[in-house]
Amino acid sequence: MGKPTGFQEFDRELPAKTPVAERVENYHEFVGLYSDEKLNHQAARCMNCGIPFCHNGCPLGNVIPEFNDAVYRKKWDEAYQILSSTNNFPEFTGRICPAPCESACVLGINKPPVAIEEIEKHISEIAWSKGMVKPTAPVLKTGKKVAVVGSGPAGLAAAAQLNKAGHLVTVYERDDHAGGLLRYGIPDFKLEKTVVERRIKLMEEDGITFKYNTEVGKDISAEELVRSNDAVVLAGGSTIPRNLPIPGRELKGIHFAMDFLKQQNKRVSNIEVTAEPILATGKDVVVIGGGDTGSDCVGTSNRQKAKSIRQFEVMVQPPASRTTAMPWPTYPMVLKTTSSHEEGCERHWGINTKEFLGDENGNLRALKVTDVSWETDFLGRPIKFTEVEGSERELPCQRVFLAMGFVNPQYDGMLESLGVELDGRKNVNAAEGVYRTNVSKVFAAGDMRRGQSLVVWAISEGRECARKVDEFLMGHTNLESKDAVNVFEQVYS
Repeated sequence: MGKPTGFQEFDRELPAKTPVAERVENYHEFVGLYSDEKLNHQAARCMNCGIPFCHNGCPLGNVIPEFNDAVYRKKWDEAYQILSSTNNFPEFTGRICPAPCESACVLGINKPPVAIEEIEKHISEIAWSKGMVKPTAPVLKTGKKVAVVGSGPAGLAAAAQLNKAGHLVTVYERDDHAGGLLRYGIPDFKLEKTVVERRIKLMEEDGITFKYNTEVGKDISAEELVRSNDAVVLAGGSTIPRNLPIPGRELKGIHFAMDFLKQQNKRVSNIEVTAEPILATGKDVVVIGGGDTGSDCVGTSNRQKAKSIRQFEVMVQPPASRTTAMPWPTYPMVLKTTSSHEEGCERHWGINTKEFLGDENGNLRALKVTDVSWETDFLGRPIKFTEVEGSERELPCQRVFLAMGFVNPQYDGMLESLGVELDGRKNVNAAEGVYRTNVSKVFAAGDMRRGQSLVVWAISEGRECARKVDEFLMGHTNLESKDAVNVFEQVYS
């Protein structure tokens, strides 16, 4: 424990942000770094609890009190060794994770929790700056070949772990760059692509082969991929967006969020956009969907100088703090105001879009909406809604971005060719703890298996799947367990 009285002496403090007026003029990251003293104080707030609930809150089982203690003592090599023993990419999670570990922090019972996510980012950035982040593949190889389909966080984690085990790993990506949603879904102002690129470069130096512009099932047959490898990991993500099939859906100006975000990410990276431009400039924008992807659309629309921005959510506005229905240490569904909302956005709760209205040229001009009221159960959870009588109205709008999540992976092509079984939600059927499909040698991980989820869960899935692949290939595995205690013992044994 760094400082027994630290949690009493120091308050939670986050790094300063670039002022709104300045940051909306570009797509750079705008969250600063702690001074050495501030970082020391924030690490000192960790109480080294007898039962560290933060371990359970983190899908990766990060060994949080121990790396906080190492940060307090300025033992950077030790801090990075502990952190990287459970997390392949702390530079990603330290920027874009919603930090369920902080929701489970014991200090959070009656005080603001430890700033775990920021400390994680700082450990990673210090490690990169000091040259501590190095290749990990062994000199002696097993000779086993593994193909990983998809270079999102699950695929990258699986590839990194399998490479570490000594296998020959090739990652197949249908886009022109690696990273999946890290590369083309998350805006640069949250995760600059140089951060992704330096990690990919290191993985290539470590012996992992990346093949771009290669869609399995189209550019290379799925059967050939299975035949020419000792194992295949499917990590293609959940890529079919949830639609809103209401009258007027065919009008020009209605786009899926990911199409909008991908185009802007390409522009920022000076990659040619060949499709018809999707821009919010000078438009009345409505983002339908209240999650992080919707927030990213808000931030991007602000930077494109939209005339106005509204964000719709059909659910009721969440409470500002925990209720009896969401006790500590569960992850609370409370009101979240993001940096994009701070930059300018009118948020609407309990609103339902009934129709898209167009002009004589087939362009979107307005939305027909109604307010809704929700029936809830005894815990206050919503069950069904009814429209509020007399609330129907039109709102001017020339751009709609549908950010309502993803329903399942693409079945046409690779999955159909392989004949993998799907579960009831149309995800790849590969049981938790097994990750193996009904097809010989074929495994699945990430959103393609569990459905749309968090980046931190995708990394966890990739790591756990890699363990099962390694066991399948070798009969045993020395890859680290998800169990935080076991990992810590493995690192320091």
